[in-house]
Amino acid sequence: MHPAARAELKTLSKDNADWVARHLVTAAMLVDTDPELANQHALSAARRAGRVAVVRETAAITAYRLGDFATALRELRTYRRISGRNDQLPMMVDCERGLGRPERALELGRSVDRAALETPVQVELAIAMSGARLDLGNPTAALGELEIPQLDPSTAYSWSPALYSAYAATLEELGRQDEADEWWARVDRAAEALAEAAEDDAWETVDVVEEALEDDVTGRDDSESDDSELDDAELGDAEPGNGYVSSLGNDESDDVAGDDLGEVDEDNPRDIDGSAAG
Repeated sequence: MHPAARAELKTLSKDNADWVARHLVTAAMLVDTDPELANQHALSAARRAGRVAVVRETAAITAYRLGDFATALRELRTYRRISGRNDQLPMMVDCERGLGRPERALELGRSVDRAALETPVQVELAIAMSGARLDLGNPTAALGELEIPQLDPSTAYSWSPALYSAYAATLEELGRQDEADEWWARVDRAAEALAEAAEDDAWETVDVVEEALEDDVTGRDDSESDDSELDDAELGDAEPGNGYVSSLGNDESDDVAGDDLGEVDEDNPRDIDGSAAG
């Protein structure tokens, strides 16, 4: 587990922190191959540590991978309030898209100063915003969202292939196939360069460089149970969608009804610091 994530668990008792950490690590290991099981691990962790930002973040990511965009969005909002960070803003924008609300996705993406975001987050946000423009049938504006300083074919970073791919696909939408083919070729070159760098144990950049389930046997810590215990009925009222576009529909109640996993209420003074989460 990343040291920063482990540090967040220090507010828990040692036994509970170890128990939650095992579930978080397992969720991270499974999210690409078995997102449903990964989500179950994340929810198990959330029942014990609903006020810990990394726990809510993990619950959000696994729900997102399942296509359960309503739950993912609620969890991301709670994560954002607890942590004070905007690093998952691109995923929040994508969740709005998945719920069929591209206008709200764009509004959300414009709600922060992009210059204040870390570079990889800026790139992810540009891709998400471009997707929302495509959802609205405006590929010209979608292309403009991607024309950011990081769209530089001379140097590859970990996020370059995704950015180049989005740019190439949008050029195709505009019927500019020759240009699209050039960018698809750049995707391949960047990916190859990053793979070579990874083999050399490089970490961040290059001139083209980068960056089994255990049974729950530990007993609940009585001193924490009042703060983190959650009923199964609270774990979400939305069914996962299939594929990127969610089957959840456009009902605005999707992202406000039911405080899944202890949604924080900004209007409640107790909740501003995440004290009601979980």
